Amino acid sequence: MAVKQITDSLVQIKNFGIMNVYIVKEVDGLTVIDTGMAGTAKSIMAAAEQIGKPIKRVLLTHAHSDHINGLDPLKKALPNIEVIVSEQSARFMEGDMSLEPGQANVELKGDFPSVETRANRTVADGDMVGSLQVIASPGHTPGHIAFFDQRDGSLIAGDAFQTLGGIAVAGVIRWLFPLPGFATWHKPTAVQSAEKLLALNPKRLAVGHGRVLENPAAAMRKAITEAKK
Repeated sequence: MAVKQITDSLVQIKNFGIMNVYIVKEVDGLTVIDTGMAGTAKSIMAAAEQIGKPIKRVLLTHAHSDHINGLDPLKKALPNIEVIVSEQSARFMEGDMSLEPGQANVELKGDFPSVETRANRTVADGDMVGSLQVIASPGHTPGHIAFFDQRDGSLIAGDAFQTLGGIAVAGVIRWLFPLPGFATWHKPTAVQSAEKLLALNPKRLAVGHGRVLENPAAAMRKAITEAKK
């Protein structure tokens, strides 16, 4: 585990050198974004202890195993935390893999494990969770969401982008780390979401796989251009 302070409000936890979990500091405590693999729960709790604030809630960008397998162990250790996801990801967590009307009728990709933990609340595009604005960003998965911290311009984008192996929009293969590309459900939708995220003009881009980029607009724009080819 490597813990890195990104801003006064944002902390990155890197596990195995390839997967990131984020902690956002709020007035009432800590918000965890994604939970990594099963063993990551201990790292999350250790980081929270270092910060010195209680974990109040967990937000999930999407329901792939490398983002939610740490949820059950964390919930068992901290049963009072609130779990917040998109409505579709909540259904995926329960084993309902159906698509919604209007979504591309394309086979889902990646590992969607059923978990014991159920969402306490679902959120949609534009909702606020503390300082974080929910941004619907489907493409990597149908129910994918990102989070934009309006205090400092940090965009926690899940797998809508990756920076490990080179910045890329979901669905573009980076051979140094191809897994997010292989696990992407619908690349054209992912490109639309990437453009939506770029329009936020974030000051930094924090992703599920790879380093945090400061002043990322030019890199995001270049990745989008490549994805459209």
